Amino acid sequence: MKKVLIVETNITRYQNTKEPTGLWLGEAAEFVDEMNKAGIEVDFVSPKGGFVPLDPRSMKYTDESIMSIYETPDFVQRALVNTLRPDQVNPEDYAAIYYTGGHGVMWDFPDNPELQKLALAIYDQGGYITSVCHGIAGLLNIKDHQGNYLINGKTITGFTRSEEILAGKLSIVPFLNQKVAEAQGAKFSKKRFYKEYAVKDGHLLTGQNPFSVRAVAKLLLNELK
Repeated sequence: MKKVLIVETNITRYQNTKEPTGLWLGEAAEFVDEMNKAGIEVDFVSPKGGFVPLDPRSMKYTDESIMSIYETPDFVQRALVNTLRPDQVNPEDYAAIYYTGGHGVMWDFPDNPELQKLALAIYDQGGYITSVCHGIAGLLNIKDHQGNYLINGKTITGFTRSEEILAGKLSIVPFLNQKVAEAQGAKFSKKRFYKEYAVKDGHLLTGQNPFSVRAVAKLLLNELK
């Protein structure tokens, strides 16, 4: 079975602030846990390759399953210290690409042509494009070979305005996921803030917030059976 490619951020701070951000640990670790259980291999890529910072707030929302992955030397080395660069990735090796969240992705996911090319190649060969929470930023600007937004006409979800307010980041984020998604022609679906919610539309699988990681993973695993 082909592998799954996990995309993570290199951004260490909210832009124009001193406040740290980065990968939301659980959004990588819980997904890896589900893939491990299913015997599916994963690789990790980031826009620049190499080091991936952790959002310090994410360490407050861990459980034993998250910590057990985080304490694995292989995870630390491949997911946090030495991620692949996009030019080191062969899309033919992957059945799906999964965009993790954490606020950092809002600055280095949306306009990265290398990641977009990888995602579209995986999609074109019958693979899946998946995301959770702010990871939707990686999907927003992908265009197909006709120049149309890939999410146009598709039902997707991601971190909501209400959730940004509760997180205290509404005045800091560079855009709102729903607003951009709808501007690109997507149908943005959501549930109550911080409730597990994942949606499938064809080969796009998306989750609303950090509590939706395993739901997204299970949607993907069901497709890969």
